[in-house]
Amino acid sequence: MGTIYLVRHAQASFGKRDYDQLSDLGERQSVRLGEALVARGIRPTVVVAGAMRRHAQTAAIALKAAGLTHDVIIDEGFNEFDHDEVIVALNPAYQNRAVLLADLGRTGHPGRAFQAMFAEATERWTQGGDGYTETFADFCGRAEAAVRRTADRLGKGETAVVFTSGGPIAAAVSRSWSGGDELWLTLNPVTINTAITKFTVGRSGLTAVGYNDHGHLDGTDLLTYR
Repeated sequence: MGTIYLVRHAQASFGKRDYDQLSDLGERQSVRLGEALVARGIRPTVVVAGAMRRHAQTAAIALKAAGLTHDVIIDEGFNEFDHDEVIVALNPAYQNRAVLLADLGRTGHPGRAFQAMFAEATERWTQGGDGYTETFADFCGRAEAAVRRTADRLGKGETAVVFTSGGPIAAAVSRSWSGGDELWLTLNPVTINTAITKFTVGRSGLTAVGYNDHGHLDGTDLLTYR
């Protein structure tokens, strides 16, 4: 039986113009993740990452902290969905970043306001609204296909570690547990940075046997959702 560990990237630069790079806290989370891989005895035979910078940075720091040297296979199927497009489809005025920030600022609680707005935007996307280059169903399909490609790379008893994002992880788990995409809206918002989700690969196919394991962050100041 093979094993796939899907790891959500460490904290990126939320609220900055260039989101797709790790924050200082994200770098610390990545080191902790690498130490956790060693502590759990996870020795991958295959390492995969999405094509985003935050995936590559998390992988590089974690692998170094774990004392592992691996070529990283890039699979764009593990990329996150286009957050900006989903937000703009909800409110075209938000194509202007200044308008978005001003609206959030006027609430007095911009972080909370963003969460509420983003929940509305993603729900609209899941319900098949227009204005998207990638439909929700297509996104979930490509995430599932990426996990299956990773499974195909494994020999008997081998292990893969995949550095990806919360959206693809939630999509793959939703299809494994419910047979569809219904759970995604519940799972996606609670996926923690550097949390580990475990799939087994056996005769019955792919099975998610653990989701969002973040025990390595217990007792630290490193737990984040964004």
